[in-house]
Amino acid sequence: MASSSSFLLLAALLALVSWQATAFDPSPLQDFCVADMNSPGTIRFVIMFSPNTYVEIYFRKLYPSRNNFVKSELTCISLVPPVRVNGFVCKNPMEVNADDFFKAANLDKPRLPNKVGSNVTLINVMQIAGLNTLGISIARIDYAPLGQNPPHTHPRATEILTVLEGTLYVGFVTSNQPAPNKNKFFSKVLNKGDVFVFPVGLIHFQFNPNPHQPAVAIATLSSQNPGAITIANAVFGSDPPISDDVLAKAFQVEKNTIDYLQAQFWENNHY
Repeated sequence: MASSSSFLLLAALLALVSWQATAFDPSPLQDFCVADMNSPGTIRFVIMFSPNTYVEIYFRKLYPSRNNFVKSELTCISLVPPVRVNGFVCKNPMEVNADDFFKAANLDKPRLPNKVGSNVTLINVMQIAGLNTLGISIARIDYAPLGQNPPHTHPRATEILTVLEGTLYVGFVTSNQPAPNKNKFFSKVLNKGDVFVFPVGLIHFQFNPNPHQPAVAIATLSSQNPGAITIANAVFGSDPPISDDVLAKAFQVEKNTIDYLQAQFWENNHY
């Protein structure tokens, strides 16, 4: 058992660093938390009570001049990459300026669709650091005639889609239902000005059924970093590839069918 003095030392160090701790809260606890993309490393303290008992404490290095305020014989100190808890660490509010909340994104300009006939231009926390912790992002989606945004999911966000130009056939499927029920499919044809919601995590798509006219939509998502998993790309285009034995069994087809699909170039339409 560690001595009482060791525990007192641990308590003191925890109190020292607790004010720098980062945790999730359903509502922001400050006006903003601009992502610090150039954050320095964190300091790692390893306090050894015995060869098999130790405690590691991490906190962000804010004052380089204080690197040595703990004796080296008491702790092992090393720099490690920044610890990110559900987002990026906050930039010093005194260093924040208007550009942290701005991007000349040119979302009014059309984008050239690709092999699948669509182009998604996403504005998230990686483009606007001020979005960090605010739980929102936006995307412009351009669809060629007969183009589609193929079946995909956003693991961290609900999406609300607004059609700006053209017509879109959209839909999503529910999660697996208790047998013998099947996944339920919801679909709708949207025209200019129409709005449709895709619940978080569910597989969904958009398709432009017009063979002559393009379409444009704006999507807003309930995360500063919603993520996207395009089903075909993830299943058939992963690196390294998923075993064709596994996929042949899962899709109940011949292995040569899986081999053919895995040999294709799976276009990423998210930019």
